[in-house]
Amino acid sequence: MPVNPLGVSGEALAEDHLRGLGYQIIEKDVRTPLGQLDLVAMDGKTLVFVEVKTRAGHGYGLPQEAVDAKKIRKLRQLGLYYLKIRPHRGSVRFDVVGLTVSGGRLLRVDHIKNAID
Repeated sequence: MPVNPLGVSGEALAEDHLRGLGYQIIEKDVRTPLGQLDLVAMDGKTLVFVEVKTRAGHGYGLPQEAVDAKKIRKLRQLGLYYLKIRPHRGSVRFDVVGLTVSGGRLLRVDHIKNAID
């Protein structure tokens, strides 16, 4: 699978953002037969699956707008798969971190907690 430099830098920025909020990053780029989870973290006792979306500039809307119904279905499947192979007894949620960058600078971070029911 080809590497997307914008996505890679976005995930690193998202990691920094989450760590700054006290999250503990458990895993990155978790590959499964169903697809990939960007980040898996702990927020206190809550296991958090984090979808990271990055955009260069504002030309295509907010990054998090790319998390559509199809992507939500996929993330739910990935989360269930992850929990089958790595059970967790506490609460679980899905967050979306949308990052807008331009010229190598971070312009905006939108962190939506519990973005998926």
